Amino acid sequence: MKQGTIGGRPYSVEDRIFIPKDISQYPSDNPLERLVKVDNPDDIEGGFAFDSSYPYIDKSLKFKLNWFVGFFVLWFGATMVNLFKYGLKIEGKKNLRPYRKQLRKGALAISNHVYRMDAVCVNMALQPFRRFVIPMYSRHFNGNDVWFLRYVGGIPVAETRDGMRKFDEAMDYYHEKGRWALIFPEAVRWDFYPLLRPFRKGSFTLAHKWDCPVVPCFITCRERKGFFSLFGKKDDPLLTVHVCEPVLPDLTLDRKKDADRMISLCRERMEKAGGIILNAWSQDQSQ
Repeated sequence: MKQGTIGGRPYSVEDRIFIPKDISQYPSDNPLERLVKVDNPDDIEGGFAFDSSYPYIDKSLKFKLNWFVGFFVLWFGATMVNLFKYGLKIEGKKNLRPYRKQLRKGALAISNHVYRMDAVCVNMALQPFRRFVIPMYSRHFNGNDVWFLRYVGGIPVAETRDGMRKFDEAMDYYHEKGRWALIFPEAVRWDFYPLLRPFRKGSFTLAHKWDCPVVPCFITCRERKGFFSLFGKKDDPLLTVHVCEPVLPDLTLDRKKDADRMISLCRERMEKAGGIILNAWSQDQSQ
């Protein structure tokens, strides 16, 4: 067992879990603190406004053509990065077999948010060759990664009330079309962090609203060695995505109570997959 403290909070993980860097290097007082800065967020000419004017459902020919090209470029490029640079392994897909009927009409996938390509990683694990819709921090859509974000399936979370109505309509539209949604309920990316941080509740209220399964995934690290030493930085770990048993909504409960129930079950299954024995953030499981 590996153990320590962060911000005075104890944690412990199984010996099998590889911790690539000292946990004390991460923030200890605010797990929602944003660490990944937007590249040149104000320098993109003709940038988007994240209100009702944003094309949350974009049916334009330009978008469709860019998506067609982007699908193959992003899929091939990101897949190669995940396979060779990060030695990606996928475990636990058998957990989905008993739920094939429920998953046929779409689902909501969640994952810990731990590296740049984790959205593609989860896509590879759950729905290869099919695109997710992924709510993302809006300001990144006026940054240097806008093309990648839009055509990997990203949709910016609106910043105004009228924009949120359009955003909600778009999410419902994509769900009705059978598109899977992918949400990172921790909200903020902490690279290669081995513990599970508090969740925002929004994704779980969506699952209740849609009456669809939540598919929890957890990404763990492995030591870089052997063949993979040729392709990545020495300090970057190899990665495994663990697919956990889905959690189904309970429509006999109100939305808030059901969201709390699903959060508890998802965290329990993700922590087991991640080898977490005692989580430093367990008393703050949702915010």
